[in-house]
Amino acid sequence: MSAPVIEASGLTKRYGRALAVDGLDLTIGAGEVFGLLGPNGSGKTTTILMLLGLTEPTGGSVRVLGFDPLRQPLEVKRRVGYLPDQVGFYDTLSARENLVYSARLLGLASGDAAQRIDRALSVVGLAEVADRRVSTFSHGMRQRLGVAELLVKEARVAILDEPTNGLDPQGTSELLALILNLKAEGMTVLLSSHLLGLVQSICDRVALFRKGRVGLVGPVDELARDVLGGAYVVEIETEGVDLAGVLEGMDGIAGVARSEDGRSRVDADRDLRKEIARRVVEAGGGLRNMTLTRTSLDEIYSRYFEQEEMSDAA
Repeated sequence: MSAPVIEASGLTKRYGRALAVDGLDLTIGAGEVFGLLGPNGSGKTTTILMLLGLTEPTGGSVRVLGFDPLRQPLEVKRRVGYLPDQVGFYDTLSARENLVYSARLLGLASGDAAQRIDRALSVVGLAEVADRRVSTFSHGMRQRLGVAELLVKEARVAILDEPTNGLDPQGTSELLALILNLKAEGMTVLLSSHLLGLVQSICDRVALFRKGRVGLVGPVDELARDVLGGAYVVEIETEGVDLAGVLEGMDGIAGVARSEDGRSRVDADRDLRKEIARRVVEAGGGLRNMTLTRTSLDEIYSRYFEQEEMSDAA
């Protein structure tokens, strides 16, 4: 992993008797797109608030770009951008005027600010409506303006908390492209979202939060192997052969299950279609159909929390 830009060690937050974050250890490297996942109340938003210096930890420590967010808030704010699900802008000002105001707060010289603003508006696709009042903007346009503000700021870290809430599929797709653009700009992106497909498509690593702790962290394929035994699913239709018996002991196979419709599901840690086909044929069986899919983050998420609930009940 590249040099860390976010480091939390034993990070803890209590609200009275309620333990919101419980001894969190987390390291996020420069240039990563990192996803925070977990049900409501699992500690994601509280963690983000501590990273931004907006709430004080009860215990442990956190550093963002080497700074303590609570004791060095200005150093963090200069380098970190925040995009919530509802971005606050002045409705009576135009998009450009809002960005000019933000640039002034950052202390940017007018010439430098103008260049950054023009470029940012172009990148997010708002150049043609830059002088319209924000009150006329859709929710998706406001989110794009929020990304433009991150670009004007030239943030090194972008924290996005449910940024796709309320967006239609097109708006979500557009925001996805802009998040990838932030990564291309060299930013580290911390993304909290309930849209698991979106997270899987853009995140280098993800963390699964549960009851204030990170239960699992890593690339999606690694989590698939940890939770399901494999990162790939091969759906197969065969005849005249016991597939589970044919594949028994085969390296890379995590499990074989037969469904009611006669198809079989094979969980594997890599693309094993050629090896599976060869074994079926050598065993005298017929192969009617075979498809390969990547394990979805939805399935990993559901299975992980199902296993944890069963463990708690045991």
